[in-house]
Amino acid sequence: MMKKFFPVLILLSLVIFGFATKDRMRQLPNDSFSTGEVLKYKVHYGPITAAEAVIDISPEIHTINNRACYKATVYGKTNSSFDLFIRIRDTWQSYIDTAAIVPQRSFRNIEEGNYRKRETVDFDHYANKAHVEKKKKSKKVEKKTYKVTDNVQDIVSGFYYLRTLNFDNMRVGDKTTVQGFFDEENFNMEVEYRGREVVSTKAGNIKAIKLVPRMPKNEMFKGENSITVYLSDDKNKIPVLIQAEMFVGSVKVNLYDYKNLKNELLFARN
Repeated sequence: MMKKFFPVLILLSLVIFGFATKDRMRQLPNDSFSTGEVLKYKVHYGPITAAEAVIDISPEIHTINNRACYKATVYGKTNSSFDLFIRIRDTWQSYIDTAAIVPQRSFRNIEEGNYRKRETVDFDHYANKAHVEKKKKSKKVEKKTYKVTDNVQDIVSGFYYLRTLNFDNMRVGDKTTVQGFFDEENFNMEVEYRGREVVSTKAGNIKAIKLVPRMPKNEMFKGENSITVYLSDDKNKIPVLIQAEMFVGSVKVNLYDYKNLKNELLFARN
C-alpha cells in the first residue's frame, strides 16, 4: 500500500510547491505614483537653460512578460540655442512591474552629437538574467545575456523604487542600496538619506527629502557625492530638484510643471 501511496505524495508535493513558487516575485506597496503622471523640468548648465526633460507614465497599463507594467519614459532634449554646442535627443524607457516595482523591459535611444545608441533589455527575474539587444550603425543586431541580482533595477525604475520607500523611519545618515544593471554591468548604488529641507523650484517652494547617491569613480562627476536628489516630502515623493557637480560644470534639473499626481503636492508655507 505504502509503495503505491508514496509516489502519489511526491507527485502531489511537486504540484503544490510548483504552484507555490510559480510566481515568486516580491510585492511592494505603492501609494506614490500611478498611470498618467507627467513631470516637466528645466535643465540648467550653470546660468544657462540648456535643455528640457519630461518624465511621464503612460495612461495605459502594459503587459510585458505576462506581467502588468507601468510604461515610464524620460525624454531629454537640448534647446535650439544649445544645439550649436551639442545636440541631444535622448529617450529612456522602462516597463516597471506594477507589483514588484522592477523593470520587465528597458529601452534607450541615445542621440548626443554624433554618438548613437539604441538598446533594449528584457529582464527575466525568475532566472535572474538580462537579455540585451543592441542595434549598431551598420544595422546589425548584437545580442548578449548577463546574470543579474534579485530585484535588479534599471536607471529609470530605480527612481520609482526610491519613491516607494518610507523615509519617516529613517535617520540622517541611513543608507539604502539599490542593485542595478546599466551599460551591460551590474552595480550597487548606495543612497544616503540626508534629512529634509525646503527647496526653491520653478514650481514653487517645496518641502523635500534630501538624498545623496554614492557615485562610482567616473569621468563625468566630481567625486562620489556629486549628485543630490530632492524628492517632495509628501506621498508622491516626486523628484523636484536634482543638482550635479560635473567636471564640465554644475547642472541643475528643476521641476516647473506637473499633472496627474496621485496625491496632493505639498508646498512650503511662507
